[in-house]
Amino acid sequence: MPLSCRREGRGMKILCWNVNGIRAAEKKGLFLWLKKEAPDILCLQEIKATPEQLPPHLRNVPGYYTFWNPGERKGYSGVAIFSKQNPMKVEYGFGREEFDTEGRILIMTYSEFTLMNIYFPNGKKNAERLQYKLDFYDEFLSYADTLKAKKKHIVVCGDFNTAHKEIDIARPKENAHISGFLPVERAWIDTFVDHGYVDTFRRFHTEPDQYSWWDLKTGARARNVGWRIDYFFVDKEFLPCVKDGFIMPDVQGSDHCPVGVELNI
Repeated sequence: MPLSCRREGRGMKILCWNVNGIRAAEKKGLFLWLKKEAPDILCLQEIKATPEQLPPHLRNVPGYYTFWNPGERKGYSGVAIFSKQNPMKVEYGFGREEFDTEGRILIMTYSEFTLMNIYFPNGKKNAERLQYKLDFYDEFLSYADTLKAKKKHIVVCGDFNTAHKEIDIARPKENAHISGFLPVERAWIDTFVDHGYVDTFRRFHTEPDQYSWWDLKTGARARNVGWRIDYFFVDKEFLPCVKDGFIMPDVQGSDHCPVGVELNI
């Protein structure tokens, strides 16, 4: 697909946020925050609810088309997308039942790019769950590469549940043997990058102490002892259309904060 990137103007703003329960986040101001920020697209992870469990103003947000993929297990996982533009196509999985039943995947096709909103599994529970996470990673990469092979531009956002580099975690040595910073998980992100995908935030920001998740139990956010595990990646051919990548650490309402990109398209 030929690139058509604007050199000036506001362009398109896409935000991504693991809300750790959309009903809890709503009580903490999610809807008011959405109205204030007015992104062109908002991708949510870990909504932990079905649309029927939400108030009407959040189920059908004025000015947005809303799409939901809750997990089969109640109160667990789930993703959603609010989009001002109606996508050309919507997909709710990779086509593999073992990965599609937990409500972790929403894929939107727009004329300029394909947007993938993914809530990647956590591998901390046990060895089996870690393997599930790694298998999910591989299935996702295969799916993304298939799209790229068809000359589709790709924007991927979500909670990857892995900090990539030592700069992306406050205490790398203490967490070297914890899922989320294991060598095998970090190596997979290396592989992902080697396949031609770019971490948009690091393209614009190289400074340390930039995180998107903090442990609630230890009050880590007040001390900024965090992890950067929420990302926007794009295929490198699409990078000229990315105007900025950013984190919004001052936004409260979850143990994660929102992250975003601004595109010139």
